[in-house]
Amino acid sequence: MSSAWNASDVTPDGAAWLASAGTYPRSTLALWEERPHAPVVLPCGSVFDVVSAPAMFGRRMLDRLWDDGPGSGPVAEFRGRMLLFAAPGTAHRLPVLLEWEEWGTRDRGRDAPEARRTNAVPPLLCHGTGDAVTVPAPSERTADPAPSERTIPTDAARSERTTPTDPARSERTTPADPAPSEGPARTGPAPTGTTAPARSASRWLVAPDTRQPWLPGPEVLLWAAVRAARSAVRISIFPPADQDAKVYDVSRRR
Repeated sequence: MSSAWNASDVTPDGAAWLASAGTYPRSTLALWEERPHAPVVLPCGSVFDVVSAPAMFGRRMLDRLWDDGPGSGPVAEFRGRMLLFAAPGTAHRLPVLLEWEEWGTRDRGRDAPEARRTNAVPPLLCHGTGDAVTVPAPSERTADPAPSERTIPTDAARSERTTPTDPARSERTTPADPAPSEGPARTGPAPTGTTAPARSASRWLVAPDTRQPWLPGPEVLLWAAVRAARSAVRISIFPPADQDAKVYDVSRRR
């Protein structure tokens, strides 16, 4: 691979992979051929799922994946959120694993011991079957797109629902101590922390460059989310002290 290749460049093979998620891939490719700066809306669930995280937390997840894990699949940024492309089925499975490991956010009181821990994991929007996401344009530009080049829904995505997968619709499964599974060779260099001052609100951080990119599964993303949370808050293994407990001076015992 040429040393001039950049992690934010979508190759023709990567564009073909993205287009394959829609019902009419050739129409999507033709659109990008005519308007390479136009984002489009593609359905999730068949070719990929997408896990959407707040930008800062998503960046920490991405750092963990590249520094200590197997790397990542394609990653994009859209309107202040990080979009991590994942294997199909991840949107259904990841919320269940987060709840099982007590990193979820459902039914937690603000003063509960679990709340102090789960507050470090912001809500992750998991898009799977029945959902659709806006995919950045293959060609990046430094200015916001013109009104004629705003997000364009594909024929398939017009009928798709955009409601994220509901974590509560699945039952808990076997607990697991997540560890990153070894994936194939990484498809590109690790994303750098430096960015240009003027950027489009929709851009690729790790762009797809092959027709079959490696995609992390729910266990890998669970591992990355837990690592990212632990890097943001110190978790004690001891329960908090009872504020009303009496204190005895045991040094005076005979």
